[in-house]
Amino acid sequence: MSTLTATHKTPETPETPETAAAAASRPVYRVTGRRVLSSEWAKLWSLRSTWITLGLGLLFLVAFGVIAASHYKSNLGSGRHMDRDFATATAASLSLFGTNFAQLALGVLGVLVTAGEYSTGMIRSTLAAVPRRLPVLWSKAAMYGVVALVVATAGAFVAFLIGSRIVSGTPAAMGLGHAGVVRSLLGAGLYLGLVGVIGTALGALLRSVAGGISVLVAALMLVPGLVSLLPSSWQGNISPYLPSNAGESLFALTHDSTTLSPGAGLLVFLGWTALALAGAAYRLLRSDV
Repeated sequence: MSTLTATHKTPETPETPETAAAAASRPVYRVTGRRVLSSEWAKLWSLRSTWITLGLGLLFLVAFGVIAASHYKSNLGSGRHMDRDFATATAASLSLFGTNFAQLALGVLGVLVTAGEYSTGMIRSTLAAVPRRLPVLWSKAAMYGVVALVVATAGAFVAFLIGSRIVSGTPAAMGLGHAGVVRSLLGAGLYLGLVGVIGTALGALLRSVAGGISVLVAALMLVPGLVSLLPSSWQGNISPYLPSNAGESLFALTHDSTTLSPGAGLLVFLGWTALALAGAAYRLLRSDV
């Protein structure tokens, strides 16, 4: 009795006309810079913290500028002794008094833009969609830097317009037509925009919201105080090149031998920004998420 053995092969699923048509009609998406920017823009404005923090930054810039101008006017009218800084103040310097407070809000939001994705795990989805990684960092930094620049510049001009009306008729009075005023207001907006970029870079570098905020606050506020404890000869060689002092030269109306010129201050502050971005890019490429 002969036995016939049949060899069975598992056939592949045949491609039907319906599946072929569906595959042909499915759009092919390419990762482009514009699309990465668009996705980062959507993520930024979908967060409630964005609106709150930007609002606080704008409020700090305008409110503290108005308070400083009102304080100057009231002290001048009462004849009370004023501090040396207030006695030599101008409408521009009074209006930009809130810059130090606004930089915290805008810098913190910059940290949240990047480090927030690491804390939630969303960064894995982001880098799965953009495998080359670096376009994500550039898009986040550029997009948020422009947003912070626009908000800060608008706040600086609003604060000056209100503050200049308050101190009108006093020695501090000046208008937009005075030499250096527009440059000072634009410089304040540029400084705060770059602070936002540095915050974004620190968030990507440290991958921790608490760590990024701590380093940001230390670099902008604590280190200058510690440098002031050094011998005077050391202070003159170090202090002007610190991030906050170099940035302050962008919007200061007057300069002396202990401060940088606006152009030199911009170059130094851009150097600090580039250094932070370079560190963030290196870790993004070399470390797993």
